[in-house]
Amino acid sequence: MTRTRRAWRLGWGFRVAVFLLWLPMQLLTKRDWQGVEHLEADPGGIIVAPNHTSWFDPLVVAHMLWSVDRPPRFLAKESVFRVPIMGPIITSAGQVKVYRETVEAVDAVRDAVTAVERGECIVVYPEGTITRDPDLWPMQGKTGAARIALATGRPLLPLAQWGAQEVMAPYRKQLRLFPRKTMHVRIGAPVDLSDLADRPLDADTLHIATDRLMDAMTDLLAEIRHETPPKERMVFERNGPV
Repeated sequence: MTRTRRAWRLGWGFRVAVFLLWLPMQLLTKRDWQGVEHLEADPGGIIVAPNHTSWFDPLVVAHMLWSVDRPPRFLAKESVFRVPIMGPIITSAGQVKVYRETVEAVDAVRDAVTAVERGECIVVYPEGTITRDPDLWPMQGKTGAARIALATGRPLLPLAQWGAQEVMAPYRKQLRLFPRKTMHVRIGAPVDLSDLADRPLDADTLHIATDRLMDAMTDLLAEIRHETPPKERMVFERNGPV
């Protein structure tokens, strides 16, 4: 059956990225994607929250989301938008700026809220960085993804991925493409935040929602790995809004 894609408003940068990366990802990786029906259940805006194991895994997440007609809008550090060549591309591609360690940090969430309300798929890495856990389990999450979900009332989908770290180890730039690695992706049902909808959007509410998200993500990753995660998540202190 041929999928009919929606008429998304994609900038030239998005189309350049698809042109450059789609075929290599098809040819150089194997895919084990499950739970994609959760991405298709609601045609409106959604927030997708993946775990983070490698600089390669954004390509894995983007590949999967594009394949199911959910063009991803990643939250990215503001400094990346100023990099020659790359900056204009990601700006045109509609990615969302994050202003770390500045008073403008809340603006990143507002931009993401606007995009979600417009029907877009926003991708937020709740750990804020590649995991520092020695066994690559998710760390304690930051509250940006939960804030966007509660502010918009839109679905917050946990995503677990495993395999990208075999292509590019954490904090390493060396690619190991052969033999081809399998990119395992699991998307869970939306995190139930219905009981928090009428609460103030304060720290307690955000932390409750974020803990639910991280629990769901960790459970999905445990299914992929067939392993038991640690009882407590690692806490990594780093300034930043999301």
